[in-house]
Amino acid sequence: MAKRKKSRGGLLIKLLLLAGLIGAGYWLYLQYEQQGWRPDDQAYPDQGALIGESDGAVDFEVLKGLGAEFVYLEASRGARGKDANFSRNLAAAREAGLQVGAVHLFDPCETADGQSANYVTIVPRDADLLPPAIRLSRMTDECPESVSEAAVQSELLTLVNQIESHTEAPVVLAPSEEFEDRYRPARRLERALWLDGDMKEPDYGGRPWTVWTANSSYLSEAAEKPLRWLVVRP
Repeated sequence: MAKRKKSRGGLLIKLLLLAGLIGAGYWLYLQYEQQGWRPDDQAYPDQGALIGESDGAVDFEVLKGLGAEFVYLEASRGARGKDANFSRNLAAAREAGLQVGAVHLFDPCETADGQSANYVTIVPRDADLLPPAIRLSRMTDECPESVSEAAVQSELLTLVNQIESHTEAPVVLAPSEEFEDRYRPARRLERALWLDGDMKEPDYGGRPWTVWTANSSYLSEAAEKPLRWLVVRP
């Protein structure tokens, strides 16, 4: 009887190990599939990428050759942060014939005045730029002092108005799913939406998206690191 129990226990361990190996293999397969995946060009003819200094050097000519029509470039972060590659990337993207938009990364821990001042010092007032985008992902849990949800919503609205005054174009709001769940910017502000969803159209905004981060780790010849691949709703 003891030998039978020991045998069953050994079999169970082997089955668990096999299941773990199958699960790990399937995860690696999905990762491999995602790296080269992007939405069909026929269904979504207007495609591009989101690029920041963390992506390193990007060959915009190659990106154009891959079918990109536009890029959004990270420009400013909160009240003080600036993307070190923004000006260089802006010139290179335009030289490659790509449309370009600028992105501000919203910091709920800081006031709108400081953030908009930071944005306007790096992003020129240029009618040829795509509508400005505000990425919304940082939560107040990271703030050194307590910030209410009402304060976040108020400062965001002020920032939207200030950036729109500078660019003379309506902003695109780009909330993460977590940020949207807590602060509801998509439901409170009638602006175009930029939502995230790897290989699956997102619906957490409560209304249709305009820009979709379809693949957050698209591997291509345009850069050594995977890029965030975008599409625009036709």
